[in-house]
Amino acid sequence: MMDWTDRHCRYFHRLITRHARLYTEMITAEAVLRGKREMLLAFSRQEHPVALQLGGSAPERLAEAASIGESYGYDEINLNVGCPSDRVQGGHFGACLMADPDLVGRCVAAMRARVRIPVTVKCRIGIDQQDSEADLERFITTVAAAGSTTFIVHARKAWLQGLSPKENREIPPLDYDRVYRLKLAHPELTIVINGGIETMAEAEQHLQRVDGVMLGRAAYQTPYVLAEVDRRLFGDEASRPSRGETLELLIGYAHGHLQRGGRLNNVTRHVLGLYHGLPRARAFRRHLSRHATGSGATVDVLRAALDIAEGRATVHAMAAE
Repeated sequence: MMDWTDRHCRYFHRLITRHARLYTEMITAEAVLRGKREMLLAFSRQEHPVALQLGGSAPERLAEAASIGESYGYDEINLNVGCPSDRVQGGHFGACLMADPDLVGRCVAAMRARVRIPVTVKCRIGIDQQDSEADLERFITTVAAAGSTTFIVHARKAWLQGLSPKENREIPPLDYDRVYRLKLAHPELTIVINGGIETMAEAEQHLQRVDGVMLGRAAYQTPYVLAEVDRRLFGDEASRPSRGETLELLIGYAHGHLQRGGRLNNVTRHVLGLYHGLPRARAFRRHLSRHATGSGATVDVLRAALDIAEGRATVHAMAAE
């Protein structure tokens, strides 16, 4: 998710789940080729398995960017053919590419020729007036023939004209059954379902019909939902850290980030939903929102927020909030 799932977010999520595959925010091929590559692509080795999500429509440029991504150690290259934003459409990538499956196929073929790691595709079930099952079938079969065997399918169509990106996440109705039928029609492909999934119980239901589940905003807004992933979906019975233990681990990471010249809010902005639904969640969020954004903020701000969330703060400290 653009501007959300950066390296700090992914490191935080990896503290909660060992096995879930993490994805970068979408990075354009041109940014990889011409931008500040280390800033865009560097990540902590603890993040594995982690996929680099690329945006673009020029096969040769995508192939070069994918090769660079592989050299950085990513486990997968994912081509985004699902983002509906105006900015993305203006660059001729994202969901608008579903109208040109042959071009997407050429992009996939070019990337697969340059890398040894898997090349996957994230798409919608359709766009605008091209949203029939026949349209989706043509897209999937064309791109699969080019060498992609894994498709992450957002179970909503995208209206490229007339709806904002936010509206495209809410207004077009979810059609999970269409994704289920896609899997039935293509048992040879790995089909991962995405869109509106909020709990592990929902994920388990989907996994009876498809091969994988992608969580987006639920994982970001209520990140501790990931604490059940390893046990319920991967059969790993090892205990995961509590919310408080997760933050204790993150304090060391945040300290290192500050020593390298970063700001505390680069890390803490991703943890605001950690205590979602619990009694002191609002005070926790408020403390971080008020005190972690300054240029001089230290990990003491995070420690104080942890004390508030865990009920260890004094009455006077709470009153000061």
